[in-house]
Amino acid sequence: MKVCIIGASGKLGQYMIQHALNRGYEVVGVCREQSVGKLAPWKDQMTVFPGRTNDREVIKQAVAGCDAVLSVLVPWGVDNYASGTAQAVLDFAEPGARLIFSCGWHITKDGQDQYSWIFTTILAVAAWIARLFRLVDINDQVEATRRIFASDRKWTVVRGSDLEEGESQGLPVWSHHVGDPILESNLTRRVDFALFMVAAIEDESLIHEAPAIVGCQTPSALAFAES
Repeated sequence: MKVCIIGASGKLGQYMIQHALNRGYEVVGVCREQSVGKLAPWKDQMTVFPGRTNDREVIKQAVAGCDAVLSVLVPWGVDNYASGTAQAVLDFAEPGARLIFSCGWHITKDGQDQYSWIFTTILAVAAWIARLFRLVDINDQVEATRRIFASDRKWTVVRGSDLEEGESQGLPVWSHHVGDPILESNLTRRVDFALFMVAAIEDESLIHEAPAIVGCQTPSALAFAES
Protein backbone atom coordinates (compact mmCIF):
# COMPACT_ATOMS: atom_id res chain seq x y z
CA MET A 1 0.00 0.00 0.00
CA LYS A 2 1.46 3.33 -1.08
CA VAL A 3 0.02 6.38 0.66
CA CYS A 4 0.51 10.07 -0.09
CA ILE A 5 0.04 12.53 2.79
CA ILE A 6 -0.59 16.09 1.64
CA GLY A 7 0.21 18.59 4.37
CA ALA A 8 2.66 16.14 5.93
CA SER A 9 4.65 18.62 8.00
CA GLY A 10 1.75 19.81 10.18
CA LYS A 11 0.89 18.22 13.50
CA LEU A 12 -1.92 16.14 12.00
CA GLY A 13 0.24 15.20 9.03
CA GLN A 14 3.11 14.03 11.22
CA TYR A 15 0.79 11.80 13.23
CA MET A 16 -0.58 10.35 9.98
CA ILE A 17 2.94 9.59 8.79
CA GLN A 18 3.66 7.53 11.90
CA HIS A 19 0.31 5.71 11.82
CA ALA A 20 0.86 4.84 8.15
CA LEU A 21 4.39 3.60 8.76
CA ASN A 22 3.16 1.55 11.72
CA ARG A 23 0.83 -0.24 9.29
CA GLY A 24 3.67 -1.00 6.93
CA TYR A 25 2.58 1.45 4.24
CA GLU A 26 5.00 3.12 1.85
CA VAL A 27 4.68 6.84 2.55
CA VAL A 28 5.02 9.87 0.30
CA GLY A 29 4.62 13.37 1.73
CA VAL A 30 3.93 16.86 0.35
CA CYS A 31 4.70 20.00 2.33
CA ARG A 32 5.90 23.54 1.78
CA GLU A 33 9.64 23.75 1.10
CA GLN A 34 10.29 25.76 4.27
CA SER A 35 8.69 23.01 6.37
CA VAL A 36 10.63 20.01 5.02
CA GLY A 37 12.90 20.10 8.07
CA LYS A 38 9.97 19.09 10.27
CA LEU A 39 10.00 15.70 8.57
CA ALA A 40 13.62 14.95 9.52
CA PRO A 41 12.63 12.14 11.95
CA TRP A 42 11.28 10.17 8.96
CA LYS A 43 13.77 11.24 6.27
CA ASP A 44 14.92 7.67 5.66
CA GLN A 45 11.40 6.21 5.80
CA MET A 46 9.48 8.31 3.30
CA THR A 47 9.73 10.31 0.08
CA VAL A 48 9.09 14.05 0.31
CA PHE A 49 7.87 16.36 -2.47
CA PRO A 50 8.51 19.99 -1.43
CA GLY A 51 5.94 22.51 -2.65
CA ARG A 52 2.66 24.21 -1.95
CA THR A 53 -0.14 21.71 -1.60
CA ASN A 54 -2.17 23.50 -4.28
CA ASP A 55 0.69 23.28 -6.79
CA ARG A 56 -0.85 21.01 -9.41
CA GLU A 57 2.47 19.79 -10.81
CA VAL A 58 3.77 18.85 -7.35
CA ILE A 59 0.54 16.99 -6.53
CA LYS A 60 0.56 15.22 -9.89
CA GLN A 61 4.04 13.84 -9.20
CA ALA A 62 3.39 12.98 -5.57
CA VAL A 63 0.15 11.00 -6.02
CA ALA A 64 1.39 8.96 -8.99
CA GLY A 65 1.13 5.26 -8.16
CA CYS A 66 -0.46 5.88 -4.74
CA ASP A 67 -3.29 3.66 -3.51
CA ALA A 68 -4.53 6.36 -1.12
CA VAL A 69 -4.15 10.10 -0.67
CA LEU A 70 -4.68 11.76 2.72
CA SER A 71 -5.13 15.53 2.47
CA VAL A 72 -5.22 18.17 5.20
CA LEU A 73 -7.50 20.87 3.79
CA VAL A 74 -6.01 24.03 5.28
CA PRO A 75 -7.55 27.26 3.90
CA TRP A 76 -4.38 29.36 4.20
CA GLY A 77 -4.49 32.82 2.67
CA VAL A 78 -7.02 34.02 0.15
CA ASP A 79 -5.76 32.34 -3.02
CA ASN A 80 -7.93 29.22 -3.06
CA TYR A 81 -5.39 27.09 -1.20
CA ALA A 82 -7.82 24.44 0.09
CA SER A 83 -9.96 24.21 -3.04
CA GLY A 84 -6.85 24.16 -5.22
CA THR A 85 -5.44 21.29 -3.16
CA ALA A 86 -8.68 19.33 -3.33
CA GLN A 87 -9.07 19.86 -7.07
CA ALA A 88 -5.51 18.75 -7.80
CA VAL A 89 -6.04 15.55 -5.81
CA LEU A 90 -9.35 14.85 -7.54
CA ASP A 91 -7.77 15.44 -10.94
CA PHE A 92 -4.51 13.53 -10.55
CA ALA A 93 -4.99 10.71 -8.02
CA GLU A 94 -4.94 7.23 -9.50
CA PRO A 95 -8.29 5.77 -10.62
CA GLY A 96 -9.73 3.82 -7.70
CA ALA A 97 -7.48 5.46 -5.11
CA ARG A 98 -8.98 6.15 -1.68
CA LEU A 99 -9.10 9.88 -1.08
CA ILE A 100 -9.38 10.99 2.55
CA PHE A 101 -9.74 14.68 3.38
CA SER A 102 -9.73 16.45 6.75
CA CYS A 103 -11.76 19.52 7.71
CA GLY A 104 -13.71 20.97 10.63
CA TRP A 105 -17.23 20.43 11.93
CA HIS A 106 -18.43 23.58 10.15
CA ILE A 107 -18.53 21.65 6.87
CA THR A 108 -21.92 20.09 6.13
CA LYS A 109 -22.64 17.52 3.48
CA ASP A 110 -26.44 17.56 3.45
CA GLY A 111 -27.40 20.64 5.47
CA GLN A 112 -28.82 18.58 8.33
CA ASP A 113 -26.11 19.36 10.88
CA GLN A 114 -27.22 21.37 13.91
CA TYR A 115 -24.92 24.04 15.31
CA SER A 116 -25.30 26.13 18.43
CA TRP A 117 -25.58 29.90 18.06
CA ILE A 118 -22.30 30.21 19.96
CA PHE A 119 -20.53 28.01 17.41
CA THR A 120 -21.94 29.84 14.40
CA THR A 121 -21.21 33.27 15.90
CA ILE A 122 -17.61 32.44 16.77
CA LEU A 123 -17.09 30.90 13.33
CA ALA A 124 -18.52 33.94 11.54
CA VAL A 125 -16.44 36.43 13.55
CA ALA A 126 -13.24 34.37 13.24
CA ALA A 127 -13.77 33.91 9.51
CA TRP A 128 -14.31 37.66 8.99
CA ILE A 129 -11.22 38.64 10.95
CA ALA A 130 -9.04 35.97 9.30
CA ARG A 131 -10.08 37.05 5.81
CA LEU A 132 -9.69 40.74 6.67
CA PHE A 133 -6.03 40.12 7.46
CA ARG A 134 -5.71 37.71 4.50
CA LEU A 135 -4.70 34.84 6.79
CA VAL A 136 -7.39 32.22 6.24
CA ASP A 137 -10.44 31.86 4.00
CA ILE A 138 -12.96 29.55 5.67
CA ASN A 139 -15.24 29.78 2.64
CA ASP A 140 -12.49 28.24 0.52
CA GLN A 141 -12.64 25.09 2.63
CA VAL A 142 -16.40 25.03 2.03
CA GLU A 143 -15.73 25.29 -1.71
CA ALA A 144 -13.11 22.52 -1.49
CA THR A 145 -15.54 20.11 0.12
CA ARG A 146 -18.33 21.10 -2.27
CA ARG A 147 -16.12 19.88 -5.11
CA ILE A 148 -15.31 16.68 -3.26
CA PHE A 149 -18.96 15.92 -2.50
CA ALA A 150 -19.80 16.39 -6.19
CA SER A 151 -17.11 13.94 -7.28
CA ASP A 152 -17.60 10.26 -8.04
CA ARG A 153 -14.12 9.45 -6.71
CA LYS A 154 -13.79 7.16 -3.65
CA TRP A 155 -13.65 9.99 -1.12
CA THR A 156 -14.21 10.42 2.59
CA VAL A 157 -14.31 13.82 4.32
CA VAL A 158 -13.41 13.49 8.01
CA ARG A 159 -14.84 16.35 10.09
CA GLY A 160 -12.95 16.91 13.31
CA SER A 161 -14.18 18.33 16.61
CA ASP A 162 -12.02 20.52 18.85
CA LEU A 163 -8.58 18.95 19.19
CA GLU A 164 -6.21 18.36 22.08
CA GLU A 165 -2.79 16.81 22.45
CA GLY A 166 -2.17 13.68 24.51
CA GLU A 167 -1.66 9.95 24.29
CA SER A 168 -3.90 7.99 21.97
CA GLN A 169 -7.25 6.89 23.40
CA GLY A 170 -8.08 4.71 20.40
CA LEU A 171 -10.07 5.07 17.21
CA PRO A 172 -12.63 7.92 17.48
CA VAL A 173 -16.33 7.24 17.08
CA TRP A 174 -18.39 9.11 14.52
CA SER A 175 -21.85 10.16 13.51
CA HIS A 176 -23.49 11.51 10.37
CA HIS A 177 -24.48 14.89 11.75
CA VAL A 178 -23.08 17.49 14.12
CA GLY A 179 -25.66 17.84 16.88
CA ASP A 180 -26.07 14.09 17.39
CA PRO A 181 -25.78 13.22 21.12
CA ILE A 182 -22.70 11.03 20.70
CA LEU A 183 -20.73 14.09 19.55
CA GLU A 184 -21.73 16.40 22.41
CA SER A 185 -18.28 16.32 24.09
CA ASN A 186 -16.73 17.99 21.02
CA LEU A 187 -13.17 16.85 21.75
CA THR A 188 -10.72 14.49 20.05
CA ARG A 189 -7.04 13.78 20.56
CA ARG A 190 -5.14 15.00 17.50
CA VAL A 191 -3.22 11.72 17.32
CA ASP A 192 -6.56 9.91 17.12
CA PHE A 193 -7.91 12.22 14.42
CA ALA A 194 -4.87 11.09 12.41
CA LEU A 195 -5.60 7.47 13.30
CA PHE A 196 -9.14 7.79 11.94
CA MET A 197 -7.80 9.29 8.70
CA VAL A 198 -5.41 6.39 8.17
CA ALA A 199 -7.92 3.73 9.24
CA ALA A 200 -10.44 5.12 6.75
CA ILE A 201 -8.22 3.99 3.88
CA GLU A 202 -9.37 0.39 4.32
CA ASP A 203 -12.88 1.11 5.60
CA GLU A 204 -15.12 0.96 2.55
CA SER A 205 -18.19 1.80 4.65
CA LEU A 206 -16.83 5.37 4.80
CA ILE A 207 -16.77 5.89 1.03
CA HIS A 208 -18.88 8.96 0.15
CA GLU A 209 -19.40 9.71 3.85
CA ALA A 210 -18.51 12.83 5.86
CA PRO A 211 -18.10 11.39 9.37
CA ALA A 212 -18.04 13.88 12.25
CA ILE A 213 -15.75 12.37 14.87
CA VAL A 214 -15.25 12.58 18.62
CA GLY A 215 -12.86 10.86 21.02
CA CYS A 216 -13.94 7.36 21.98
CA GLN A 217 -13.23 8.03 25.68
CA THR A 218 -15.14 11.31 25.92
CA PRO A 219 -18.23 11.42 28.19
CA SER A 220 -20.69 11.63 25.29
CA ALA A 221 -19.11 8.68 23.49
CA LEU A 222 -19.05 6.58 26.66
CA ALA A 223 -22.66 7.49 27.49
CA PHE A 224 -23.75 6.47 24.01
CA ALA A 225 -21.91 3.16 24.33
CA GLU A 226 -23.58 2.42 27.67
CA SER A 227 -27.02 3.15 26.27
